[in-house]
Amino acid sequence: MDILRRNTDYALRVMINLAKHHRKQSVSTRQMAEQEGISYQLACKLMQKLHNAELVESCMGPKGGFQLSKKPSRISLLQIVRVIQGPINLNRCLLSADACPLRPKCAVSKKLAGLQNYIDSFLGSITLKELSHNKQAVRKSKGR
Repeated sequence: MDILRRNTDYALRVMINLAKHHRKQSVSTRQMAEQEGISYQLACKLMQKLHNAELVESCMGPKGGFQLSKKPSRISLLQIVRVIQGPINLNRCLLSADACPLRPKCAVSKKLAGLQNYIDSFLGSITLKELSHNKQAVRKSKGR
């Protein structure tokens, strides 16, 4: 089971692509799809979700396309993940305090909650700025 879905992986790659072009130029959906190895139709759907979440803005005209709506340092992986696939939940018992009647006394639930907090914190600490300047991460994403 993948924790990050394929669409989420594609959205992360597209957002890193936009971060590399931040304040320089808009990038068309078609151009991003080609550069990141994503179908144009899927790229359009992802851009629509990211636009609705106000993480990207569209620019009209002959040199139109998309740009980040915020500085790359203000957009985390966690934000993108939540827009595309919703929150990452390790187990249903972590969804709410009343999701499982055994939760208050469950040792496993407490450990999973700690791991859940770590995952959310870790993904929340990684920004597009960090990834757009990391040549190894960029090379790795293009190899997929």
